Amino acid sequence: MAKKITLFCSAGMSTSLLVNKMREAAKKNGKDYDINAYSLSEADAKGADADVILLGPQVRFALSKMKGLFPNKPVDVIDMRSYGLMDGAAALALAEKHLK
Repeated sequence: MAKKITLFCSAGMSTSLLVNKMREAAKKNGKDYDINAYSLSEADAKGADADVILLGPQVRFALSKMKGLFPNKPVDVIDMRSYGLMDGAAALALAEKHLK
């Protein structure tokens, strides 16, 4: 079963672009992940199934709350540069760091 990488941002819109880039990077490297983006308001419902949770830099303020909601899951913030450049490979590498 594919590992689930879940991204949260303020509305789920811009992060969905990054998700597509992450999927492309994973496919290019022969890796199979279930990668999805949601609005931070959906965290309670969608975060529980994730193997790793990444936050967009615009919602970094929610990092400690998310770590509290999901104490047994890795939670991290995508850096502003990777996010701004829509660098799917860098965001995927961040997620994979937590999957090992």
